Order: sequence, then structure tokens, then C-alpha cells
Amino acid sequence: MMSSSSSLSAAAGVAEVENCRDVLRVFSDGSIVRSPEPSFMVTVEDDGSIEWGDVPFDFDLGLHLRLYRPRCRVPTDPARFPVFYYFHGGGYCIGSRTWPNFHNYCLRLATHLRAVVVSPDYRLAPENRLPAAIEDSVASILWLRSQALSGDPHPLLADADFSNVFVSGDSAGGSIAHHLAVRFGSDEARADLKPVLIRGFILLMPFFAGTIRTRSENECPPDAFLNLELNDRFWRLSLPVGSTTDDPISNPFGPGAPDLQTVRFDPMLVVVGGKDLLRDRAVDYGERLKKWGNPVEVLHFESQQHGFFTTTPKSKPADELMRSIQRFVDQTGNKSDRSRSSGWCLAVVF
Repeated sequence: MMSSSSSLSAAAGVAEVENCRDVLRVFSDGSIVRSPEPSFMVTVEDDGSIEWGDVPFDFDLGLHLRLYRPRCRVPTDPARFPVFYYFHGGGYCIGSRTWPNFHNYCLRLATHLRAVVVSPDYRLAPENRLPAAIEDSVASILWLRSQALSGDPHPLLADADFSNVFVSGDSAGGSIAHHLAVRFGSDEARADLKPVLIRGFILLMPFFAGTIRTRSENECPPDAFLNLELNDRFWRLSLPVGSTTDDPISNPFGPGAPDLQTVRFDPMLVVVGGKDLLRDRAVDYGERLKKWGNPVEVLHFESQQHGFFTTTPKSKPADELMRSIQRFVDQTGNKSDRSRSSGWCLAVVF
């Protein structure tokens, strides 16, 4: 880890060769500087109605996840809360469960979905190139299985419904959700995961790529929140050395990718932004899976850029997306658990 400033690096003849939102900087001598600060600062909006805490899920790698649960029940709550995974974005290179924009979004998910939210971290590139992040995400799902089997799960999971699990991800996290859908898409994998049962997947502007540019990539303006230069930089730093963006990790339909026609996908919601550089790949992905008979809905937000639901969380489109996620969870979740809890206290949400 390089600790000197960029000016000292320049004076020593070491040049900065990669910069990801000033959070990750890579230098010509191979050294790396990571800022302890997030890529942009927002105020944490925690009104106390959601209890949360950090839990290790891989001691060897030092990986943690953050659990969220409504503190007080309301009369319409189910007897057991569904479990909702949220994998953060950041091009596989930056981001953390602790960043305030992701933390706020998980607080909101727990509030509006009335769910236990699980927000795992994963190893970041370029120190840990792909598929490290995907392996860690699989481990976080298997951690939930170990909790379900333990008979004494973490207190924030005490009233979780392990048979009513949803997996979502934002950008790179959306790509992770795809890989998890494939990983757990066979009957054998589903059986091995019991008593955990994944009911559906939500891919929020998934981070896919390929060597042939799409129209939305070519037309993306340089001042976009995610522009083509930054997009390419993320892939350059995160893919295995020597790989192109047609690697199956980045291109689900690239050479050598698994035949997705043989995968039985669980219900899936694919969210697309009309002004997002990743728009065309997400639409193509969703439409292909639908053509092959999978229960996939592609939800368009025509005027929205990449990550609008965390960058402008109080906007009308962000509210609409939350309602759509709630509808998806209600429609595809565990229909057998419709009993309501009689014990509740008033939770005031501002």
C-alpha cells in the first residue's frame, strides 16, 4: 500500500496511471492508494426505526456484512421477515457496505420492504481481481445457510424467513446477482442451499460489458455519472489479467460463457435507465432470458442515469422503483406465510 501523496509520487518519478473517483488511485510502480472516504458524501438518514449491525462472514478474509431489521413491528408485518440481499456497486473496484449512500439505501429497503436486509462486502480489485468478488458473494449466501442451520442465528436474523430470500445488486452488484442466479439455478444447487430458498433476483442496472460497443455506450456523454472512460477503467482493473470484456465474468453471452438457455432462472426484475450507458446490455439480457421462457420483467426508467436510486434517493423515480421492488417481493415471495404478528409497537418513520 502506497501512503505518499500524488505530489510526492510525481516528485519521485512515479506517475498516477488509474484513478477511480479519487477513491482508488493506481501508480506506475504498481502501488495503490485507497482513500478512507467514500466517493461522495451524503448525510446518513437513520431515524432509529431500523436496528442494524456488522457481522463477519469470512474470518480468514476479514469480510463483513451489515444486517438491518425493523426495530418495531406494525400490524401488517408477516410473522417472519423476508430476507433481502443488497450487493453494492462500484465497478468491482470501489464501494463498501459502510458508504453512506449504500447504508441509506439499505435503511430504506428495510423500512419499505419490511424485511431483514443483508449488505455484504466483497474483495475489491485490482488487489483482488475477479472472480474474487463473486466467490465472496457466494460465501455470503452460504453464510445465511449456516445461520439457518445453526438453531441459534444472529439476533437480527431471529425472526427472518430463510425460505423467503431475495437477491439484489446495484451495478457491479447487479452483475453479482446474475452470477448468483446462475450459480444457484440448478435443482442440485437449490437442494444444497436448503433451508434457504431464494425466491427472486433484482438486477439494478447490471454491470455487463463486451468488446463490441452498444449504441448506449457509444452515445454516453462524458459528463455522465458513469461514462465510458470510467466504465472501461473499472473493467481494466477488475478482470483477470489478459482477459477482455468478452470474458464470461463481464459478458454473459460472450465466448466461453455458460449456456444460459439451460439455466432455470428464478423470477427476476431487471431495472434499466434510459440515460445509462449500460442500458442496451441490460435490455438485451432481460429480453433474451424472457425469450427462453424465464419469468423476467424488464423495468425501464427512461430519463434516469446510472444509480439514480442511491444518488437521488428522494426523487419520484426512486420512490417508484421502491414500489416496484415491493410489488415484486409481494408477488414472488413465500405465499404460505401470510399470518400476521400480534405483538407490535408503533414505529414512526419520517
